Amino acid sequence: MKNGDVIWDLVDSKRSAFEALSDRVWAMPEIAYTEYESCAEHTSMLRAQGFNITECVAGIPTAVMGEAGEGGPVIAILGEYDALPGLSQEAGIAEPRPIPGTGHGHGCGHNMLGSAALLAATAVKDWLATTGARGRVRYYGCPAEEGGAAKAFMVRAGAFDDVDIAISWHPASFTQVDDAQSLANTRMDFEFTGRASHAAAAPHLGRSALDAVELMNVGVNYLREHVPADCRMHYAYLNAGGIAPNVVQAKTKIRYAIRATDLPGMFALNERVKKVAQGAAMMTETTVDISIMSAVSNLLGNTPLEIIMQSNMDRLGGVPFDDADREFAAKIQATLSQEDIETDYQRVGQPLADNAPLCDYVLPREQKGVPMIGSTDLGDVSWAVPTVQARVATHAIGSPGHSWQITAQGKMPAAHKGMVYAAKVMAGTALDVLRNEALLKDAKADHQARIAKAPYTCPIPPEVNPPLQPRPAE
Repeated sequence: MKNGDVIWDLVDSKRSAFEALSDRVWAMPEIAYTEYESCAEHTSMLRAQGFNITECVAGIPTAVMGEAGEGGPVIAILGEYDALPGLSQEAGIAEPRPIPGTGHGHGCGHNMLGSAALLAATAVKDWLATTGARGRVRYYGCPAEEGGAAKAFMVRAGAFDDVDIAISWHPASFTQVDDAQSLANTRMDFEFTGRASHAAAAPHLGRSALDAVELMNVGVNYLREHVPADCRMHYAYLNAGGIAPNVVQAKTKIRYAIRATDLPGMFALNERVKKVAQGAAMMTETTVDISIMSAVSNLLGNTPLEIIMQSNMDRLGGVPFDDADREFAAKIQATLSQEDIETDYQRVGQPLADNAPLCDYVLPREQKGVPMIGSTDLGDVSWAVPTVQARVATHAIGSPGHSWQITAQGKMPAAHKGMVYAAKVMAGTALDVLRNEALLKDAKADHQARIAKAPYTCPIPPEVNPPLQPRPAE
């Protein structure tokens, strides 16, 4: 029996309990820093599986860590469980059908992400206990990946200082080792303050904060032509100044997401956007208060870990979907545009396939597609320790990220199969590191070489704290 078979059997032996955990978290969607119930579910599972538990990691009430084992290297397996606003959807229905309630939904699959990571950590814990091998495995339950940068705050607080290797995954349309491309990202708030007045009788006495924020947006739109093509700047109004058009708006607030391929590029772009805001304030005789809400770094790859993760995928083969899985995925695809589906294939450099609603194969590492890059707070962990991430098929090809279609598929048998597969990939990768000192050494050397030219600088200013949210009243 191969080493991988042993750990994969341990995953299978407990899969039902963790599929149920994923479904419970799906049914209690909580957005950034409000994941009290979801964190409690993960903490309860850690306790049931015999982990030593650390709660309130880095001072964040919805972050938890469980550890098992003794001595040896420390392997961290990272999970998430935050949802998204506005993506409520009934499970197993291939048409928009929101569920009454908060309006939140697991439109990025983090209910599966956390459950599979904890399943993988449990399998490694059981292997350590059975074999008596030296080594420690940790499960980190990480909140607020969607815009809250919790892992960046956790890295800054030292939560990963003694970790040797970090492993994670993400639900996807295709199964492959993640190519470690992401954008560094700052979420920055601009609050303009002017002077209210009667918009008809005394407009000359007013100083419009709404004019200021609109001029800022115009300025940033002109700036787009003069930044690198892979930079991104987008915004959302947090306060447009009220609903009365006959009052000159005295206060407005807007949040920008400012992205670049690396930290130096992002820091430089941040300053340019700030200058646009300051110029808008000067033009309108208002003032602007600028504050950073969160920020994350770009991802760093790790070739030795990526190679060993690929070998685990290749030995496992693809996710074992069946005809019923494909039938429902085809119904989801019927709600999508042809462009949605083609874009997914382009992203991974795969030719368009007809009548193939699910990916049941593994893409090779060397296969590259058209980069379509977002941001993740896993980037900060990857600067702190050698990190590798899997992407595993759990939903219909073409399903847009952050969509009701992802929520609808989050409790289906295909999702369960994908998350269990991901647990096997992560557990197998962890086991290979624990059993191979040379691999661990190579992974650390690769990481040191990547950070030698530009050591890590936390993108969040030291005075900025996590935007924690109170526990909801019962």
